[in-house]
Amino acid sequence: MHAPPRPSFAPRHWAGWAGIGIAWLAGQLPWRVQRGLGRGIGWLAYAVARSRRRAARINLALCFPEWDEPARKALLREHFAALGVGLFEFARAWWGSIAPLRRTMRIDGLEHLQAAMAHGRGVLLVSGHFLNLEICGRLLCDHVPLAGMYRRHDGAVMEWAVLRGRMRYAAAMFQQHELRGAVRHLKRGGVLWYAPDQDMRGKDTVFAPFFGIPAATITATHQLARLTGCAVLPFFHHRQGDRYRLRIAAPLADFPSADAAADSGRVNAAIEAMVRQAPAQYLWIHRRFKRRPPGEPGLY
Repeated sequence: MHAPPRPSFAPRHWAGWAGIGIAWLAGQLPWRVQRGLGRGIGWLAYAVARSRRRAARINLALCFPEWDEPARKALLREHFAALGVGLFEFARAWWGSIAPLRRTMRIDGLEHLQAAMAHGRGVLLVSGHFLNLEICGRLLCDHVPLAGMYRRHDGAVMEWAVLRGRMRYAAAMFQQHELRGAVRHLKRGGVLWYAPDQDMRGKDTVFAPFFGIPAATITATHQLARLTGCAVLPFFHHRQGDRYRLRIAAPLADFPSADAAADSGRVNAAIEAMVRQAPAQYLWIHRRFKRRPPGEPGLY
């Protein structure tokens, strides 16, 4: 899809344009400066964003009960530092240069993706909501025409600017409700990146285990594979210091099955394995377990 028409500079959009201007400038800063400022912003957010800090603290206690309290607190603080860096990673991906990052990034498992494409199959790359997802998606676009699915921004200026930035490097972008477009893309042998690890109210969901806890999980991965015959490949990405590591795993075997709940559990297990390798870089401030199975108490 193409970016929507550019919003006007009417007073109702002034705040949006000011925000975009600041974000654009942030995206032009040197990478080491971005990392330093980002960690500082993250520590500030840790101090003032009490509700988000509480949600992340509860998530970490639920998912890492074997860790002691000091270890989880250290992880929580590191998560907020990574969250601040992630803001600059988004800005750089949308509006900045990734040339300095290309020189040190590494991608493993690209042969799995190429093999599926060589047989004419569509490919669904399944990942999680890691804080560096946007910059790693842009880096992957150097190697394959990659489409993505996204949630529409509420502000007209942000929606225009972000989608325009993404269309600089993505083959296509589909809103989360545009299932037909995503299906057509996969049937034509395209590659689609999708992160199904958030609770999407109003969608087809099942309760599938995530870190051993029943989590409301969208069944779209199962449905897209069933409708298109695409290969489903786990895609893990993280940052090690100032270097990015991308890894594409082999296709999930015998996927999809006839059981949407079982398939959703397999997808959650794959994402959980990714999280355990880089726990600070996962989006813990999202209340992943907000919706509970009938009769079970709330966790937040």
